[in-house]
Amino acid sequence: MKAAATLSLLQDLYRERLALFDRHVKGAQAVADYEFNNTYQNVVGRDEHHLQWVRAAIADLGGTADDSITPLSLPDGKGKKREAAVIEDDARQQQAFIDKWTPKVAAMTHARHRTMLNLMLGEMREHQRFFAYAVEGRDDLLGRRMAGASTGDGVMAVRWVE
Repeated sequence: MKAAATLSLLQDLYRERLALFDRHVKGAQAVADYEFNNTYQNVVGRDEHHLQWVRAAIADLGGTADDSITPLSLPDGKGKKREAAVIEDDARQQQAFIDKWTPKVAAMTHARHRTMLNLMLGEMREHQRFFAYAVEGRDDLLGRRMAGASTGDGVMAVRWVE
């Protein structure tokens, strides 16, 4: 694979990954359940690192990352049913990204970029499992809380309220 083809592949992957990151941020704002929201925060943090990696790879090849995306929509509804629909949709979209990009990454000849993207896809598989477990209602995704501990009614949709 020539440098121009590798750059084009990285730029395409970056835009799709950025759209998925944006969707995860919106998902975190829509999911108030404390345990599931914490999982979203973990995923969003890793998403940011993945995007940094891909931006650096694009720059390494002399390109510029294009931040223009078509935002992915959130499912409609209210309350717990909407939260469940958001998580299910994230699980589906995460799997679709992995399915689409795994063979393309495997075909790359640039070993360093291929290795970096395989690591990213591996972490995305772990996040996809988090989403699948959340769909099942498991709340021990990032660990277990002490017996009797409570988070009340969940988290707020915005970080800062004045």
